[in-house]
Amino acid sequence: MTTIIPVFNRPALLIEAVESVLAQTHRPIEIIIVDDGSTDETPSIADTLAEQHRGIVRVIHIANGGPGQAREAGRLAARGDYMQHLDSDDILLPRKFATQVSALEAAPECGAAYGWTRFRRHHGRVEPLPWKRSGERIETMFPSMLTMRWWDTPTPLYRASLIAEAGPWTDLRIEEDWEYDCRIASAGVRLAFCEEWVCEVREHEAVPLNTAAMRDRARAHALIASHARRAGIDPASPEFRQFARELFHIARQCGAAGLSDESRLLVKLAREIADARDLRIYEIVARAIGWKNAGRGAAWLDRLRSAAP
Repeated sequence: MTTIIPVFNRPALLIEAVESVLAQTHRPIEIIIVDDGSTDETPSIADTLAEQHRGIVRVIHIANGGPGQAREAGRLAARGDYMQHLDSDDILLPRKFATQVSALEAAPECGAAYGWTRFRRHHGRVEPLPWKRSGERIETMFPSMLTMRWWDTPTPLYRASLIAEAGPWTDLRIEEDWEYDCRIASAGVRLAFCEEWVCEVREHEAVPLNTAAMRDRARAHALIASHARRAGIDPASPEFRQFARELFHIARQCGAAGLSDESRLLVKLAREIADARDLRIYEIVARAIGWKNAGRGAAWLDRLRSAAP
């Protein structure tokens, strides 16, 4: 059982995350901490944890490349039959591994198991119900994973063989986890559902996207569209059509940010899924006045509509 924990400048939270894995009732386990070029005391804290828990905790230090590249370094070093991804600010509940391994052993046709996710607000309040759709029994990752990433990074437990088939993580710095899940989903993976709390995730304040993040977001969505096509999802399905609307929304944002190539690509992908009239009109307008002007005009109209009584 391998747990991969990427971390950047989170020494105290890293200790909590590692302790939550050490508290698992299931054995054997290994923990791979990947220090993603931290600039504070995180590297020394990680090394201390490895020293304190020799044979269980290992540390890999890499140059800063984002969470995807950190998880890739961990993937290449992993030795377990099952793979757990854990962000450094989240925790696992003690019976997670035991519950999900038992579920997978009882269902050899399933490639991953998931359970209820607990969500803690930044002020400490815990939501009483399972977060997102982690409380629902969902048989396969697609097509539902197209509408949203309906679980969080620590929620699923994967068979290591499935991660090996999925291959390397990208260098995306945003939505890299959703893209990877959709890549896995394209293989038709079946899921084992555990009606039990398995992990806790913490709320973060929203951070405005800069141009680089917008570019990565566009690339992630383009990759997700390709995974859905490879899976053979019907373009007429409600999930794929909702995803097409999301592509159009991000295309307008990219245009307003000056990312014309990304905007053009996302509109093209959206039209391939659902060739709606407003998409065709927007493309004609953008070609005439420029993708940046079209995006800014759309943003102005959105603000006008939201301000209307």
